[in-house]
Order: sequence, then structure tokens, then C-alpha cells
Amino acid sequence: MTELNIVLPSKLKVVQEDAMHGTYEIEGLHPGYGYTLGNSLRRIILSSLPGAAVTAVKIEGADHEFASLPGIKEDVLMILLNLKKTRFKLSVDGPVDFQCTIKGGKAVMARDIEVPGGVEILTPDQYICEITDKAATLSMTLTIERGLGFIPRESFRKEKVDVGTIALDAIFTPVRKASYEVEDMRVGDRTNYHRLRMSIETDGTIAPKEALEESIQIMVAQLRSILDLKHEAYMPAPKEPVAMDMGSEAETSNESDQDDSALADVLKTRIDTLSFGTRTANALSAASIRTLGGLVQKTEEDLMGLDGFGSKSLDEVKAVLTQFGLTLKV
Repeated sequence: MTELNIVLPSKLKVVQEDAMHGTYEIEGLHPGYGYTLGNSLRRIILSSLPGAAVTAVKIEGADHEFASLPGIKEDVLMILLNLKKTRFKLSVDGPVDFQCTIKGGKAVMARDIEVPGGVEILTPDQYICEITDKAATLSMTLTIERGLGFIPRESFRKEKVDVGTIALDAIFTPVRKASYEVEDMRVGDRTNYHRLRMSIETDGTIAPKEALEESIQIMVAQLRSILDLKHEAYMPAPKEPVAMDMGSEAETSNESDQDDSALADVLKTRIDTLSFGTRTANALSAASIRTLGGLVQKTEEDLMGLDGFGSKSLDEVKAVLTQFGLTLKV
């Protein structure tokens, strides 16, 4: 008989993680859901997470981006490109404008830029330019703003712009790379379930796991707003009780048979296809509890007596049974 229930996947598992790189797996996805979730999450990660970037620069002695400055090896265009590669963290609201002056005779790195409070440079080793003349100086006024994704400079609309102020394309996203892989895995007797592996690299303003979790929250919020859903597990609406009379007896009997058949199918659901944690699943498997039907025949005391089964496992079992409208034996 065709299985009608779409099983829930496992919890997020950390494969490898550090401050800027992370690889995570989600197992037990219904066939096809690996690509559905992987592509959606990747697009959200790259386009919808907030970050900070330089949006405008004014360099003393340069009226436009194609100018060159005396005593400085790079032209203004190259300086702007290097500033775009510099990553900032902004902990205050609104755009921040500040001026910095750097004296000559050295290679200028991002760490040489003096930033005000609320602004932090995350790539201090980023090369900006080289001032070859000791008597020359590089004086700049930077504007740093917060935003989402990538915004071209044509999208920044300002009523009044000072002469010499150069708008930049803003790369706000704190994620440098995001990719996913999907592979088949076995769940019960089926071998076409999906394992989704997400790999994320950030600029350090956000942890990789936090980026993934925020993207999931964004997806959930978008879908919830479409149907005006409340934040609770989906369960089929309970059937209203039907008053029995002689005229509806046959119809009621047919509905009862259908309900019994649906309940029987649910009770046949295998434990290893559900979203139990590893510890809970191992404890149930060791006790030869293979299906929901076998699980609902147990009391709380029976389960608590199993090796490796604790209060957290009991809460997990109750939560899964609630999704199917079932309870443990009293």
C-alpha cells in the first residue's frame, strides 16, 4: 500500500565547523526534498542575510573614480576595489560616516583605517594601496551601511551628494560561499531518501550555523505568512462527532471503516523513518520496538526502563506521537 505520510527529517547535524566555515547535514528527507530544500536555502543564504559594506567613498584630491593621486602607486579605481573587499561589522543603526588620514611611506592595509565606535574591521590584512612618497597622505571619508545581499550603486538614491563622493556597489551579504550536495540514503526498506549536505563560508560577522538557521527561519516565516499559520506542528483537523440515527448508520459505518484503515496504516509506520534522535532510536531498536503500533503499546514506565532511555527521550517520543494523534499506553 502506498505510504501517505511524508516523514520528517532528522535534526541538523554538524559535520565540520569553525569560526568561518561549516558543513552540516540533514538526513531522512523525503525523496526529492533534498534538492527542494537545498536550492531554496542556498538562495536565501546568499540573498537575505544582513551585513555591512562601504557604500560611498570620498578621497581628497580625486573628483572621480578614474583619477590618480600623486605619491600613491594605485589609481583611485583600484583603491575602491580594495575597499569593497574589506569586510566591516556594524553594531549601530543607520549609515556611519567617518574620515581617516594615513601618512605615506608604507603599504596601507585595512588595519590602518581608524574606525569610530560601533564599527569593526574583520579583514585587517586586506591590502588597500601603497603610498610611495613619504610626504604624501591618503585622506578618505567612508560611508558604511547595513543592507541585504548585493545592491548596485545605481540603486542608492540620495538627494544631495557632495562633489567628489563616489558611490560603490555594495556587497552586504556576510556569506562568501554557499553550496549543497544531495545523496541517496536508506530509511527503512527504501533507498531513495535524501541526505542534504550544506557547506557555508562566511566573512566572520556571523557563524556558519547561525547563517543556516537564520535562512531556515526566513523560509518558515515566508511560508507561514502565506497561509497565516501559527507556529505549531501540523496535524489533521479532528473529525466532528456524528450523531447516530437509523438513516445514517450505513454511512457512519463506512466512515468508521475508513478511519480504522487509516489508523492501521499509521500504526505500521516504522520507527526508523521518523525524526527520533540517535540515542532514542537506538534504545527503541534494542527493545525490538519497530513501529508506532509497537510503541503505543508501551507505558511511560516501560520506556523509562529501557537502557539508554531518559526523560529527554520520553519527551521526544511524546512529541512524535502527538503529531500522529497518538499517545502511550496508560
